[in-house]
Amino acid sequence: MPHRALRLLARLIVVAIACIGAPAWGQQAGSIRGLVVDRDFDAPLPFAEVTISETGAKTTATAEGNFVFGEVPAGRYTLIFSKEGFARQVRSDVVVTAGQLTEVDGSLSGDFLELEEYVVQELQVGGGTEVGLLRLRMESPALMDSIGSALISRSGVSDAAGALRLVPGATVVDGFAVVRGLPDRYVSSQINGARLPTADEDKRGVELDQFPSAVIDSLQVSKTFTPDQQGDASGGAVNLILKGIPAETFIQLKAQVGYNTQTTNRRDFLTYEGGGLSYWGNANSAGPPQPYGESWTGAVGVSEGTAPVNYKWGADLGSRWELDDGVTVGGFTSFSYENSYEFYDNGKDDSLWITQPGAGMTPETIQGTPDDGDFKTALYDVTRGAELVQWSWLAGVGIETEYNSIGVTYLYTRTATDVATLAEDTRGKEYYFPNYDPNDPAAIGNTPGNRTFAPYLRTETLEYTDQTTSTLIISGDHQLPFFEDAELGPFTFQRPIFDWAVTLASASQDQPDKRQFGSLFLPESLNPGVPPFLPPFVEPAVQRQYKPDAVFTLGNLQRTWQSIDEKTVQYALNLTLPFEQWNGNEGYFKFGVFDDNLKRTFDQSSWSNFNDNTAQFEAPWDVRWSQFFPDEDHPITDGPPFIDVDYVGRQKIFAWYAMTDLPLDSWIKLIGGARVESIDLSIVNYPEEDATWFPPGSLAPTQLNPGDADVDLKENYVLPQIGFEITPLEGLAFRGNYAQTIALPTFKELTPILQQEYLGGDIFIGNPDLQISEVTNYDLRLDYVPYLGGLLSASWFYKDIQNPIEYVQRVTGFTYTTAVNYPKGTINGWEFECRQDLGRFTEALQGLLIGANATVISSKVNLPEAEAAALAAPGIEVDITSRQMTDAPEYLYNLYLTYDIPDIGSQIGIFYTATGDTLLAGAAQSDGNFVPSIFQKSFGTLNVTFSQKIGDYLRLTLQAKNLTNPTFEEVYTGAGVSGEYLHKSFSLGIDFSIALTGQFTF
Repeated sequence: MPHRALRLLARLIVVAIACIGAPAWGQQAGSIRGLVVDRDFDAPLPFAEVTISETGAKTTATAEGNFVFGEVPAGRYTLIFSKEGFARQVRSDVVVTAGQLTEVDGSLSGDFLELEEYVVQELQVGGGTEVGLLRLRMESPALMDSIGSALISRSGVSDAAGALRLVPGATVVDGFAVVRGLPDRYVSSQINGARLPTADEDKRGVELDQFPSAVIDSLQVSKTFTPDQQGDASGGAVNLILKGIPAETFIQLKAQVGYNTQTTNRRDFLTYEGGGLSYWGNANSAGPPQPYGESWTGAVGVSEGTAPVNYKWGADLGSRWELDDGVTVGGFTSFSYENSYEFYDNGKDDSLWITQPGAGMTPETIQGTPDDGDFKTALYDVTRGAELVQWSWLAGVGIETEYNSIGVTYLYTRTATDVATLAEDTRGKEYYFPNYDPNDPAAIGNTPGNRTFAPYLRTETLEYTDQTTSTLIISGDHQLPFFEDAELGPFTFQRPIFDWAVTLASASQDQPDKRQFGSLFLPESLNPGVPPFLPPFVEPAVQRQYKPDAVFTLGNLQRTWQSIDEKTVQYALNLTLPFEQWNGNEGYFKFGVFDDNLKRTFDQSSWSNFNDNTAQFEAPWDVRWSQFFPDEDHPITDGPPFIDVDYVGRQKIFAWYAMTDLPLDSWIKLIGGARVESIDLSIVNYPEEDATWFPPGSLAPTQLNPGDADVDLKENYVLPQIGFEITPLEGLAFRGNYAQTIALPTFKELTPILQQEYLGGDIFIGNPDLQISEVTNYDLRLDYVPYLGGLLSASWFYKDIQNPIEYVQRVTGFTYTTAVNYPKGTINGWEFECRQDLGRFTEALQGLLIGANATVISSKVNLPEAEAAALAAPGIEVDITSRQMTDAPEYLYNLYLTYDIPDIGSQIGIFYTATGDTLLAGAAQSDGNFVPSIFQKSFGTLNVTFSQKIGDYLRLTLQAKNLTNPTFEEVYTGAGVSGEYLHKSFSLGIDFSIALTGQFTF
């Protein structure tokens, strides 16, 4: 039923009630009645409070937004409308006449307290209230899930990545969105509908943890494709709706301090000399390279310091003015800042494999074998300390008339991290020599023949990373003065709606002077004397260079400068033709064009102490060589034989589309159309002199000349979509959708050159023969909204992927990773969601809300024949022809409870999130040995928030995050191995914080 009809019915009921009571009023009193609505969505607002200022009389609106005051003495009054999470409205000069009803309606917009963020106004898209977002969900042509700023704040999450985990079927892997089990290449990440660039070396997705929750009004996930979306939105389109113009002039200030049980005030916090960040996130130690041939200064290893408390602060202000000529203007700005620390000393990072079919797992051996008497293992105990500085600035201005609006939004974010990592392998020696004693020169593991068996290893990594994003969006929305009430066949058209957006965005990642230092330890050893007539003697303990891949020309110190810059210019134009068809139901035709020109510049320079082959350090294991290395003579140069290759990548996407939302009757409609998308993806490499590459199929490096490894990929696609919506009853909707979408390879995946994050690191070689993946999507959803704010929902989805892109290992004289197209993949699952206001059952539970959602996912990819044959070959003999998709968790679920006590201004929120087992890497063979699949084990996190209003302007908030403090574990398991073997593990501790927020309205 339309809201106007609901409003009229409600008023008639109120009038009837008022008339029944009229005789009791007498002739000296009147009454006031009305309806309170959410201004942003024109929907009734339940349980708002209405106060008569002069008398102090109060009443609470019903669940349908209605209120009544009886026995009000004749006179003039001021009514105050308020509700937690909304800006209050004051209606003055309300005249009450004896014996008559006075009609007064209230209209509230979202307030701007971080616990209940305000709703974006007409000058911006979106809305932060759960009621408004639920209405948007029911009206959206795509299957949409969303979470508003109020719930984001109560959950205690600090960024967009944490907020996404609260959305049904969505999770985050390494900061990137995964929706319904499909990773970042299948997910379009946007801000206010504008696609975001990324500066990540490996991904085309956007790291969502760089966007603080303080700037987010709502996070919306469209899980089905419609032609007005990007063509690669197979898993979904994640759209961050930023805060917009407020309902009234305000200033808000917030300060927060936090404590982590595993980090704060630790005196052994891992850092390095000269490390840490300045207040605004600049590196204290990073600088330009020194002249070649010098022994470079600066720390190359870790040291200990003290971790202070975490803290945040923010300031926001905004206003809007309604001018006499019907023009509304407004402005808003928000600044947020965070400084935090993270530490763990319980990390594990073990590399294992199976050397004989049917046997258990043993340590992976590198740079030799046990038969050689000289080899290394990789069973690391990991300690890690990290400092993070994150700040953002959001600004927006807008102007609006009855039929036109224009807005400008600018967002700048900066995330700087300084990480020190210490990894030590002592368990490898213990594995081969149980009860090993490093201090006994005569111990069997210390004899000359066994001394180099799995020696103690130590690697130290110092890494500063600076990530920034800059997004400028200029947009407009116009109702054109044409064709109003024009009839064309069975359609009566209304004013066309023309909206447009121009987006200028950039992202950058800067890693100046990443330092990695490696050393190995040989203990004191009892030498029997050679030749035999010499007396026995003890060889002293010594630390020697641990060089990557045992390449003698490389040293044990690598220093890398890397920068990635990406810029995009986008244009989007959309024309909507709304109409009423033959039976009076509303629909529309929609047309649009989209143009995106993206440019990425990749620049890397690497140095090492090449040919520094005799250096060693006589000291026991507990003295780190890295502390003394900078004072020794170790000249650093840039090679050869390993030469950097820079590149410039360009991606051009042009698309146009047509679609319709066509009601066939009052209870059924069709949504459909098609998008035509043209893709032009190119890469031009800029090799340093003497650089080499591996042409596809080559077993040896070849001189890389300009143009040899360049890429030019051009494709055109027609992407159809058809869907339906059936609403047989009020609040009940059954939807279905069919669509075809695509998934693109990244620049790195297409470039067939040897790529290493650092000298001696894992090697990746791109594949210029990669094809674009094609996805066929099927979706069904049943939504039931029994009352405003309540929800019961069930969804089913199925995706058929042709040529999915997966990573595999190859061996051609050395082991490297590359990207290949698997023949086929499928993913399907179920989603369930429930939101319930328990106060509807009994007054004793008034203010208590519960919510739950769960997603169950099943996925499968078929291995290429060559890959399956390699795993089935003699010596490995594992029959694997298919496996799960990577990054697709087996299940996801969220449980939450919120409790509001308006009388005393208290709020409580409890949130529990669980993620099921997730495949991170498929089974592979390495050097003729079998490496089983690696899964991330299931884990759950619990956050609790308590908020208390203090007076008229202040709010105190207490938060406890990660109360379960899970150990995050990765294990080897699956086909070819019995049981589970630990690969990696760590924990992050429990966070406690206290915040004070003040808001002042004018």
